[in-house]
Amino acid sequence: MFLRNGLEPWHLLIVAVVLILLFGSKKLPDTARALGKSLRILKSETRAMKDESGQAGTATETAPRRIPEA
Repeated sequence: MFLRNGLEPWHLLIVAVVLILLFGSKKLPDTARALGKSLRILKSETRAMKDESGQAGTATETAPRRIPEA
């Protein structure tokens, strides 16, 4: 059974073993939790940036600037 890009289940097993060896079995849940929290923050910030840029674009289109006369 092949997964995407030619990965097989034993590849995932090797990655899991390496992660456990690097972080230890006690720190692995904390590391995964911190990674998830970071990804949620990143998602919310990019969503906020999209909302800001969308609102700024409509505001400049609806209200043209006046050029002062010299």
